[in-house]
Amino acid sequence: MAKDSASSMRTPLGRVKGHGSGHGGTGHFIGERVSSIALIILGPWFVITAALEMHDPSFVSALDFVNDPVNAVGIILLLAASLYHMCLGMQVIVEDYIHKPLGKTLLLAVNFLLCIALAAAAIYAVLHVNFSGD
Repeated sequence: MAKDSASSMRTPLGRVKGHGSGHGGTGHFIGERVSSIALIILGPWFVITAALEMHDPSFVSALDFVNDPVNAVGIILLLAASLYHMCLGMQVIVEDYIHKPLGKTLLLAVNFLLCIALAAAAIYAVLHVNFSGD
């Protein structure tokens, strides 16, 4: 039995074009929620741990804090979660408010590459401080 066009949930334009859902929204939604939960856990951990372990606001105290392997792993996780969350959020903004296809494509590419570059630089900095013999 074929579906009656009157009972279809699709709009007339949707029936003519044949385009449906992009099937990418669910993964994006879950990614935003999971990174939000990670940030809810890692953000306060960082603030509380830094406040308890750094006795003075000096550069040496900050280096000692990052030099602890547990703190280094936590900082890397915090950086990864925050930059991933930022990348997803900026992607939504670009997709919602930029309507020209070329501008949208360029901004999405810049967003992705900037997030990757920032993550690589930040993680490298934490690992360099942790593994440098100086």
